[in-house]
Amino acid sequence: MGVACTCPPSCIRRWMGVACTCPLQVFLRVGVASTCPPPGIPRRMGVATHLLRALGFRRPRPVLPVSGGMAEQTNPAATAFPAPKISLPLGLDLLRTISGALICLEIVFGGLVWVLVASSNVPVPLLQGWVMFVSVTMFCCSTAYLLLFLLGLAERIDTDWNFLDMFYHFIALLFYFGAFVLEAATTAARTVPLNTTAPNCLIRPTSNIITFMDKRQYNINVVATIFAFVVTMCYACSMFMGFRRWRK
Repeated sequence: MGVACTCPPSCIRRWMGVACTCPLQVFLRVGVASTCPPPGIPRRMGVATHLLRALGFRRPRPVLPVSGGMAEQTNPAATAFPAPKISLPLGLDLLRTISGALICLEIVFGGLVWVLVASSNVPVPLLQGWVMFVSVTMFCCSTAYLLLFLLGLAERIDTDWNFLDMFYHFIALLFYFGAFVLEAATTAARTVPLNTTAPNCLIRPTSNIITFMDKRQYNINVVATIFAFVVTMCYACSMFMGFRRWRK
Protein backbone atom coordinates (compact mmCIF):
# COMPACT_ATOMS: atom_id res chain seq x y z
CA MET A 1 0.00 0.00 0.00
CA GLY A 2 3.08 2.23 0.51
CA VAL A 3 1.84 3.82 3.78
CA ALA A 4 3.30 2.91 7.15
CA CYS A 5 1.57 3.01 10.48
CA THR A 6 2.30 6.20 12.52
CA CYS A 7 1.43 4.75 15.90
CA PRO A 8 4.17 3.99 18.45
CA PRO A 9 5.52 0.48 18.50
CA SER A 10 3.61 -2.12 20.43
CA CYS A 11 6.18 -2.32 23.24
CA ILE A 12 5.84 1.47 23.94
CA ARG A 13 2.05 1.31 23.77
CA ARG A 14 1.97 -1.51 26.30
CA TRP A 15 4.25 0.54 28.62
CA MET A 16 2.11 3.63 28.17
CA GLY A 17 -1.15 1.74 28.44
CA VAL A 18 -2.66 3.19 25.26
CA ALA A 19 -4.24 1.48 22.24
CA CYS A 20 -3.45 1.88 18.56
CA THR A 21 -5.69 4.53 17.00
CA CYS A 22 -4.14 4.48 13.54
CA PRO A 23 -6.72 4.61 10.69
CA LEU A 24 -4.69 1.95 8.84
CA GLN A 25 -5.78 -0.61 11.44
CA VAL A 26 -8.52 -1.69 9.07
CA PHE A 27 -6.06 -2.54 6.35
CA LEU A 28 -3.89 -4.62 8.63
CA ARG A 29 -6.46 -7.39 8.49
CA VAL A 30 -6.03 -7.87 4.74
CA GLY A 31 -2.32 -8.66 4.89
CA VAL A 32 -0.61 -5.17 5.05
CA ALA A 33 2.65 -5.31 7.03
CA SER A 34 3.01 -2.96 9.98
CA THR A 35 5.08 -2.54 13.05
CA CYS A 36 1.98 -2.53 15.26
CA PRO A 37 -0.29 -5.43 14.40
CA PRO A 38 -3.43 -5.83 16.49
CA PRO A 39 -3.06 -7.99 19.56
CA GLY A 40 -3.39 -11.72 18.87
CA ILE A 41 -3.21 -11.35 15.07
CA PRO A 42 0.10 -12.33 13.45
CA ARG A 43 1.62 -10.33 10.59
CA ARG A 44 0.21 -10.70 7.07
CA MET A 45 -2.81 -12.73 8.23
CA GLY A 46 -5.79 -12.27 5.92
CA VAL A 47 -9.38 -11.52 6.84
CA ALA A 48 -10.56 -15.00 5.87
CA THR A 49 -8.01 -16.65 8.13
CA HIS A 50 -8.96 -14.39 11.03
CA LEU A 51 -12.68 -15.12 10.56
CA LEU A 52 -12.05 -18.87 10.43
CA ARG A 53 -10.08 -18.72 13.63
CA ALA A 54 -12.79 -16.59 15.26
CA LEU A 55 -15.38 -19.23 14.33
CA GLY A 56 -13.31 -21.94 15.96
CA PHE A 57 -11.67 -23.53 12.94
CA ARG A 58 -8.07 -24.59 13.35
CA ARG A 59 -5.53 -25.84 10.86
CA PRO A 60 -5.18 -29.63 11.23
CA ARG A 61 -1.95 -30.77 12.70
CA PRO A 62 0.25 -32.98 10.53
CA VAL A 63 0.17 -36.64 11.43
CA LEU A 64 3.57 -37.73 12.59
CA PRO A 65 4.77 -41.25 11.72
CA VAL A 66 4.59 -43.74 14.55
CA SER A 67 8.05 -44.78 15.61
CA GLY A 68 9.48 -47.85 17.26
CA GLY A 69 7.24 -50.56 18.59
CA MET A 70 4.19 -48.27 18.54
CA ALA A 71 3.69 -48.90 14.80
CA GLU A 72 0.37 -50.33 13.78
CA GLN A 73 0.59 -54.03 13.17
CA THR A 74 -1.34 -55.76 10.40
CA ASN A 75 -3.72 -58.44 11.49
CA PRO A 76 -2.37 -61.69 9.97
CA ALA A 77 -5.85 -63.22 10.01
CA ALA A 78 -7.05 -60.57 7.52
CA THR A 79 -4.39 -61.36 4.93
CA ALA A 80 -3.80 -65.09 5.44
CA PHE A 81 -5.46 -67.62 3.14
CA PRO A 82 -7.62 -70.36 4.66
CA ALA A 83 -5.75 -73.57 5.26
CA PRO A 84 -6.65 -76.52 3.04
CA LYS A 85 -8.78 -79.23 4.61
CA ILE A 86 -6.65 -82.37 4.72
CA SER A 87 -7.29 -85.33 7.00
CA LEU A 88 -4.74 -87.63 5.39
CA PRO A 89 -1.13 -87.27 6.53
CA LEU A 90 1.51 -85.98 4.15
CA GLY A 91 4.79 -87.62 3.24
CA LEU A 92 5.68 -91.22 3.91
CA ASP A 93 3.25 -91.31 6.85
CA LEU A 94 0.47 -91.74 4.28
CA LEU A 95 1.72 -95.25 3.47
CA ARG A 96 1.13 -96.27 7.09
CA THR A 97 -2.60 -95.58 6.85
CA ILE A 98 -5.31 -97.77 5.39
CA SER A 99 -6.19 -95.18 2.74
CA GLY A 100 -2.56 -95.00 1.62
CA ALA A 101 -2.35 -98.78 1.38
CA LEU A 102 -5.55 -98.88 -0.67
CA ILE A 103 -4.17 -96.30 -3.11
CA CYS A 104 -1.02 -98.40 -3.55
CA LEU A 105 -3.15 -101.50 -4.22
CA GLU A 106 -5.18 -99.56 -6.78
CA ILE A 107 -2.00 -98.63 -8.61
CA VAL A 108 -0.45 -102.12 -8.49
CA PHE A 109 -3.51 -104.15 -9.48
CA GLY A 110 -4.68 -101.51 -11.93
CA GLY A 111 -1.31 -101.72 -13.67
CA LEU A 112 -1.63 -105.53 -13.77
CA VAL A 113 -5.05 -105.25 -15.44
CA TRP A 114 -3.52 -102.95 -18.05
CA VAL A 115 -0.58 -105.28 -18.72
CA LEU A 116 -2.66 -108.48 -18.82
CA VAL A 117 -5.29 -107.17 -21.21
CA ALA A 118 -2.61 -105.71 -23.46
CA SER A 119 -0.64 -108.99 -23.43
CA SER A 120 -3.70 -110.90 -24.64
CA ASN A 121 -3.63 -108.73 -27.81
CA VAL A 122 -7.11 -107.40 -26.95
CA PRO A 123 -9.09 -110.15 -28.73
CA VAL A 124 -12.39 -108.25 -28.42
CA PRO A 125 -11.51 -104.57 -28.91
CA LEU A 126 -15.17 -103.50 -28.97
CA LEU A 127 -15.56 -104.51 -25.32
CA GLN A 128 -12.01 -104.46 -24.05
CA GLY A 129 -11.24 -101.02 -25.45
CA TRP A 130 -13.03 -99.48 -22.49
CA VAL A 131 -11.11 -101.77 -20.13
CA MET A 132 -7.81 -100.55 -21.58
CA PHE A 133 -8.86 -96.91 -21.38
CA VAL A 134 -9.98 -97.15 -17.75
CA SER A 135 -6.97 -99.14 -16.58
CA VAL A 136 -4.45 -96.75 -18.16
CA THR A 137 -6.28 -93.58 -17.09
CA MET A 138 -6.85 -94.65 -13.49
CA PHE A 139 -3.28 -95.92 -13.19
CA CYS A 140 -1.92 -92.48 -14.16
CA CYS A 141 -4.43 -90.55 -12.04
CA SER A 142 -3.89 -92.67 -8.92
CA THR A 143 -0.12 -92.37 -9.29
CA ALA A 144 -0.34 -88.58 -9.60
CA TYR A 145 -2.76 -88.44 -6.66
CA LEU A 146 -0.39 -90.43 -4.47
CA LEU A 147 2.57 -88.23 -5.42
CA LEU A 148 0.66 -85.09 -4.38
CA PHE A 149 0.56 -86.38 -0.81
CA LEU A 150 4.00 -88.00 -0.74
CA LEU A 151 5.69 -84.80 -1.93
CA GLY A 152 3.56 -82.55 0.29
CA LEU A 153 2.14 -80.60 -2.66
CA ALA A 154 -1.42 -81.06 -1.44
CA GLU A 155 -0.76 -78.63 1.42
CA ARG A 156 0.01 -75.83 -1.04
CA ILE A 157 -3.30 -76.17 -2.88
CA ASP A 158 -6.18 -74.46 -1.12
CA THR A 159 -9.08 -76.86 -1.56
CA ASP A 160 -11.18 -79.34 0.39
CA TRP A 161 -9.10 -82.48 -0.11
CA ASN A 162 -11.54 -84.60 1.89
CA PHE A 163 -14.31 -83.90 -0.61
CA LEU A 164 -11.92 -84.22 -3.56
CA ASP A 165 -10.72 -87.59 -2.30
CA MET A 166 -14.26 -88.89 -1.99
CA PHE A 167 -15.32 -87.51 -5.38
CA TYR A 168 -12.26 -88.90 -7.21
CA HIS A 169 -12.73 -92.42 -5.84
CA PHE A 170 -16.44 -92.28 -6.63
CA ILE A 171 -15.72 -91.52 -10.30
CA ALA A 172 -12.98 -94.17 -10.39
CA LEU A 173 -15.38 -96.71 -8.87
CA LEU A 174 -17.96 -96.09 -11.59
CA PHE A 175 -15.36 -96.40 -14.34
CA TYR A 176 -13.74 -99.54 -12.98
CA PHE A 177 -17.05 -101.21 -12.23
CA GLY A 178 -17.99 -100.83 -15.90
CA ALA A 179 -14.56 -102.11 -16.95
CA PHE A 180 -14.91 -105.14 -14.67
CA VAL A 181 -18.36 -105.99 -16.08
CA LEU A 182 -17.12 -105.78 -19.68
CA GLU A 183 -14.00 -107.82 -18.96
CA ALA A 184 -16.04 -110.48 -17.18
CA ALA A 185 -18.56 -110.60 -20.04
CA THR A 186 -15.75 -110.95 -22.60
CA THR A 187 -14.17 -113.81 -20.68
CA ALA A 188 -17.47 -115.61 -20.00
CA ALA A 189 -18.57 -115.38 -23.65
CA ARG A 190 -15.68 -117.53 -24.89
CA THR A 191 -16.93 -120.41 -27.02
CA VAL A 192 -14.96 -123.60 -27.61
CA PRO A 193 -15.55 -126.11 -30.41
CA LEU A 194 -17.19 -129.45 -29.66
CA ASN A 195 -14.11 -131.36 -30.74
CA THR A 196 -10.82 -130.71 -32.42
CA THR A 197 -11.73 -132.65 -35.58
CA ALA A 198 -14.65 -130.38 -36.37
CA PRO A 199 -13.64 -126.88 -35.33
CA ASN A 200 -16.63 -125.33 -37.06
CA CYS A 201 -19.05 -127.10 -34.70
CA LEU A 202 -19.49 -124.93 -31.63
CA ILE A 203 -21.30 -125.40 -28.36
CA ARG A 204 -24.58 -123.56 -28.27
CA PRO A 205 -23.83 -120.26 -26.45
CA THR A 206 -25.86 -119.32 -23.39
CA SER A 207 -25.73 -115.60 -24.24
CA ASN A 208 -25.91 -113.36 -27.27
CA ILE A 209 -22.19 -112.59 -27.13
CA ILE A 210 -19.62 -114.96 -28.64
CA THR A 211 -15.88 -114.40 -28.34
CA PHE A 212 -13.13 -116.47 -29.89
CA MET A 213 -10.00 -116.83 -27.79
CA ASP A 214 -7.40 -119.52 -27.51
CA LYS A 215 -6.57 -121.08 -24.18
CA ARG A 216 -3.71 -118.67 -23.45
CA GLN A 217 -5.84 -115.60 -24.11
CA TYR A 218 -8.65 -117.06 -22.05
CA ASN A 219 -6.42 -117.70 -19.02
CA ILE A 220 -4.94 -114.19 -19.21
CA ASN A 221 -8.39 -112.61 -19.34
CA VAL A 222 -9.57 -114.69 -16.39
CA VAL A 223 -6.74 -113.30 -14.27
CA ALA A 224 -7.42 -109.79 -15.60
CA THR A 225 -11.06 -110.14 -14.57
CA ILE A 226 -10.06 -111.14 -11.03
CA PHE A 227 -7.66 -108.20 -10.71
CA ALA A 228 -10.28 -105.81 -12.10
CA PHE A 229 -12.66 -106.95 -9.38
CA VAL A 230 -9.98 -106.40 -6.72
CA VAL A 231 -9.30 -102.87 -8.00
CA THR A 232 -13.04 -102.13 -8.01
CA MET A 233 -13.30 -103.18 -4.36
CA CYS A 234 -10.26 -101.04 -3.46
CA TYR A 235 -11.86 -97.99 -5.04
CA ALA A 236 -15.12 -98.73 -3.21
CA CYS A 237 -13.35 -98.93 0.16
CA SER A 238 -11.40 -95.73 -0.57
CA MET A 239 -14.60 -93.92 -1.51
CA PHE A 240 -16.31 -95.07 1.70
CA MET A 241 -13.42 -93.93 3.88
CA GLY A 242 -13.20 -90.63 2.00
CA PHE A 243 -16.92 -90.10 2.57
CA ARG A 244 -16.48 -90.61 6.31
CA ARG A 245 -13.61 -88.10 6.45
CA TRP A 246 -15.63 -85.56 4.45
CA ARG A 247 -18.69 -85.87 6.72
CA LYS A 248 -16.71 -85.26 9.93
